[in-house]
Amino acid sequence: MREQEFRKLLDKYLNGSISDEEKKILEKFNENMISINDSPHFKDESNKIEIKESLWKDIKVESRFNKKKTGFWRIAAASAAVFIGIMTLGYLYIYNTRATSLDIIPENAITLELEDGRLEIIEENGSVQVTDKKGAVLGQQKGNRLEYSETGNAEELIFNTLTIPFGKKFELKLSDGSKAFLNSGSSIKYPVKFLDGQDRSVFISGEAYLNVAKDSAHPFIVNAGKLNVRVLGTAFNVSAYPEDETTEVVLVEGSVSLSSESKNEGNEDVVMLEPGFKGVLDKRDKNITKNQVITAMYTSWIDGKLVFRDMTFENIVKRLERHYNISIVNKNKSLSTKKFNANFGDEPIEKVLEELKSNYGIKFKIIDNSQVIIE
Repeated sequence: MREQEFRKLLDKYLNGSISDEEKKILEKFNENMISINDSPHFKDESNKIEIKESLWKDIKVESRFNKKKTGFWRIAAASAAVFIGIMTLGYLYIYNTRATSLDIIPENAITLELEDGRLEIIEENGSVQVTDKKGAVLGQQKGNRLEYSETGNAEELIFNTLTIPFGKKFELKLSDGSKAFLNSGSSIKYPVKFLDGQDRSVFISGEAYLNVAKDSAHPFIVNAGKLNVRVLGTAFNVSAYPEDETTEVVLVEGSVSLSSESKNEGNEDVVMLEPGFKGVLDKRDKNITKNQVITAMYTSWIDGKLVFRDMTFENIVKRLERHYNISIVNKNKSLSTKKFNANFGDEPIEKVLEELKSNYGIKFKIIDNSQVIIE
């Protein structure tokens, strides 16, 4: 979990607007967190503000990022204590790393973790060479895309992990020619070279549109949490954000099979998708369903557009937070389960909110250009 994501979730926790799924994620990375919502001091709005201001101040002063390898996920580590009256708020903020140096990673940076744990900051429209331990060049950044070489052979799997923060997007071309376009708040773990005779496997958290190079001898497997997507050569969109209750795959062309562990231990439920269909894994009961959709609605984010069709306000809020890198606190709980339709182009958050207000009467206020309060 990146710092900005942790801060957004903690802000929602303090405001009492956090969902059950988001609370589980926050507690997963913060085992020492105590429940403060029941405290009489927390019920006072002025105390809430003081708590948040003190906590953010401590995060800025105390947070340091140690580099240490933990597989796919990077978790940040730091601790701070805030004392407000008789209440103590303790937290543990973990961040993934490998080396022992205390480099500070910019909050809104695109990062690339190499096989030895080194973290490279990817500047937008910059130029970075990806090398192995021996200094051999494996790939090259070309503006808003990172491309790996299609030449050369590998004897063992060596993984890199590319992480995209909220508010940004990035493209990746793998060594087999497959392409991945990553949405904000997403990450992908992938081999720098695929091995001959083995499946081509990658791991995705968040949302990505993939155009997979055809190779009948080496099926392409996308591991998206509890859902596996198996393809030979096709184009599809996968949305697998950890905080969402479902994982979705929308097939644009080709064919894919979806599988997950079924309710019966050791068995798998397999669902085949045809172009124009969406497969949905319910994380709670592990069931996979499918239905026909307009695929353009699910891939419009690639062009910077936001399309909401029959979507709950709770899910709209999540998408706006990722797209604009902003925290949204919904104080109007009656809106959460209501469904809305809306289309937005490459517009600032202010215009999006004004249109929601004009069309649906949703009231809001913006605080310090970093937080939106829905009233």
